Amino acid sequence: MTHPQTFTVTQPTQIQFGAGSIVNLAKTVKDFNGSNVFLVVDPGLVKAGLISPITAPLKKAKIPFTVYDKVDPEPGLKLADKGTKIARKAGCDCVVGVGGGSAMDVAKAVAILLTNGGKAVDYLGLGLIKKPGVPKIMVPTSSGTGAEVTFTAVFINEKTGSKGGMNGDPLYPDAAILDPELTLSLPPHVTAFTGIDALTHALEAYTSTQAHTISEMYSLEAISLIADNLPSAYANGGNLKARSAMLMGSLLGGKALATAGVGLVHAMAYPMGGMFGIPHGLANAVLLPYVVDFNLIGNLEKFAILAETLGQNTDDLTLREAASLCVDALFDLNTDVGIPATLKDLDIPFDALPEMAEIALTVTRPVENNPRQPSLKDVISIYEIAFNGSDLF
Repeated sequence: MTHPQTFTVTQPTQIQFGAGSIVNLAKTVKDFNGSNVFLVVDPGLVKAGLISPITAPLKKAKIPFTVYDKVDPEPGLKLADKGTKIARKAGCDCVVGVGGGSAMDVAKAVAILLTNGGKAVDYLGLGLIKKPGVPKIMVPTSSGTGAEVTFTAVFINEKTGSKGGMNGDPLYPDAAILDPELTLSLPPHVTAFTGIDALTHALEAYTSTQAHTISEMYSLEAISLIADNLPSAYANGGNLKARSAMLMGSLLGGKALATAGVGLVHAMAYPMGGMFGIPHGLANAVLLPYVVDFNLIGNLEKFAILAETLGQNTDDLTLREAASLCVDALFDLNTDVGIPATLKDLDIPFDALPEMAEIALTVTRPVENNPRQPSLKDVISIYEIAFNGSDLF
């Protein structure tokens, strides 16, 4: 036991993992007393003709379903409200979310709104959801967000342009079906930034001020799996072994963040999505090495352990030298999988950085979790360094 603090872990989601496990979808729906499914699907799956493995088990079991594929990469609150109206009209009593984090977040929100009423904006914040939702089953088709095991659904507020989450135990999915075969067709660039997104979850949870023995166990295993397998999954999408390891890494990263939270990378990524539509995983991936470099002095021992976990040789080095290798490893991994090196590469205007920094500091929980507490000047400096890609701390 390495931590003197007390903690509470709530993780109620039933997890089914393995190649071909999507065949269990209909049985899982019935196990949770579902009889009419609202199927929230990533539109990319529909366009690519990859929805049949999801619908086939439902058709075979003669379970009616309604497909809702109006999901944006950075979903707005209105998508959840619109989906709820459609689901209610269709008489759906179970929600299945299929795709990346956006589809699963919309699915979780619809399940809650069906029983709690009101609009999605009413539940932005922590602990505002009073009633359980209808049964919700998540089926990730990428290895990134870990949303299948978290109590958060993140949206852009169209009125304010800001990005925020609905948070609370009722958002935990009832079940998650993780079938690595569903990730085999993921394009290399999506494999890259969803994979680094999962790595970010695990790394920030490990260094969070709220970390504890259980979250650290999830984090380190997730980081090891992702670091060892992301390059292979990126280079050869048909590598089922690498895809399975990535999906497990994403799952464990989700469990880690659900129990210990995330940090400054996430807070700084939010305005990149809200203001410029940068996909969340890509924003996290570009920022990660720069924020870690800023954070090093907040917990040199943990960052030295992370360097080793990422495959660096830290023998005969001082603690600071060993910790610094964590930054090198993250830059190398980003380079291997084609992640842009700077904010400039994402076409973010330099003069927007101060406003982004102000918004980032309003994302209070991740900022509070961060191992080094930043000032506004610090956050602006990190953005500027990430913009130019030089002059690290």
